[in-house]
Amino acid sequence: MAEPHHPRRTFEDLVTEGASVPTEGWDFSWFEGRATEARPSWGYAVSQAERLGRAGAVLDVQTGGGEVLEFALGRAERTPRLAVATEGWPPNVAKATALLRPHGVAVVAALEDGPLPFADGAFDLVVSRHPVRPQWDEITRVLRPGGTYFAQHVGPGSVFELVEHFLGPQPEAVRGARHPDRERADAEAAGLDVVDLRAERLRMEFHDIGAVVHFLRKVVWMVPGFTVEAYQPQLRALHERIEAEGPFVAHSTRQLVEARRPGPSPAPHP
Repeated sequence: MAEPHHPRRTFEDLVTEGASVPTEGWDFSWFEGRATEARPSWGYAVSQAERLGRAGAVLDVQTGGGEVLEFALGRAERTPRLAVATEGWPPNVAKATALLRPHGVAVVAALEDGPLPFADGAFDLVVSRHPVRPQWDEITRVLRPGGTYFAQHVGPGSVFELVEHFLGPQPEAVRGARHPDRERADAEAAGLDVVDLRAERLRMEFHDIGAVVHFLRKVVWMVPGFTVEAYQPQLRALHERIEAEGPFVAHSTRQLVEARRPGPSPAPHP
């Protein structure tokens, strides 16, 4: 287990640091030694790479800073003839463009809750890692018959030990909003056949309050509208708890989703 980073630093120093670190992209290397999260057993990025090597036209939805797609492209046996990514947050659009352009990937600015700006049946593979909310009808529309959606989603009640420390107990409707049964029903209602759906609950540890601040600034939907000023009492109480008891433990939930649009499989990528 990693030791806390700078364990004797003051509450004010740690909070100031956590509030100043840039939050663009999905690179979590800053948390090294300060927070940990177990990884799902299925190895999403490596599994995505295997599928990219067989695909001709690929769309990555809500790519973040493009880090996962870049990793998968680097591992793929072949490069798809067409690869496109969407992202809705302007700083991430710029970051993903710089990262993915050398791989021939076009990054398109698109709202996360809006229609995908592509023709019907344009892709034989759509991928996504941690979309804010999967647009099932749009995913189905842009897939070719026989095409596949392969994604890792955030599951129900993820990191709710931390969420409820700041927001208090959440209603069951909120806690279960991403339940795998609902994911399956929504995908099938949009016309997809779910061929694989797995879920895991994974241990997380936060070693100092600076890591908590940075996490809540980066994963903005956990505590909507989070600022250090608005949640000063909760932050100080959590800091004192970590100092007295050691790392704050929470649990993330992750779901692997593989769904197929009915129809003949696309021809293999030559």
